Amino acid sequence: MEVRVDPLVCEANGVCVGLAPEVFDLDDDDQLHILQPVPPADQVDRVRHAVRSCPKAALSVDE
Repeated sequence: MEVRVDPLVCEANGVCVGLAPEVFDLDDDDQLHILQPVPPADQVDRVRHAVRSCPKAALSVDE
């Protein structure tokens, strides 16, 4: 699994950060950073939930 963000679509709502803070982070300029593009096994379900919950559908997962 690899997590990706489309920076042109992301509005920095922070939903993903709230659901999986070990994987996603917003900086002071409201830019989303993926801290672990290949999340550990114990984070996979949380990351999938974060991707589904993104209000702008800016996140994707490559299996």
